[in-house]
Amino acid sequence: MNDDIVRAVAQRIARYLQDNPDAADTVEGVHHVWIGDPALASSLDITQAALEWLLASGRIACVRVAHRQLWRRRADDARP
Repeated sequence: MNDDIVRAVAQRIARYLQDNPDAADTVEGVHHVWIGDPALASSLDITQAALEWLLASGRIACVRVAHRQLWRRRADDARP
């Protein structure tokens, strides 16, 4: 997997959450709505890798709701 593309997608996700701090969505929703660039959103696997990278770096959270995982801003993130 191309690390440069994963980082670019991660930056898009982080920017989306900065602009929409109350957003939460599944990997599919993140892939289709949050990224907003078809060239970057070419693979769901890249979106998943970007979300996992952001999670591992402590920049986002993942919560389980029923049988789905929702990705969102960390609850303790005080940034607007």
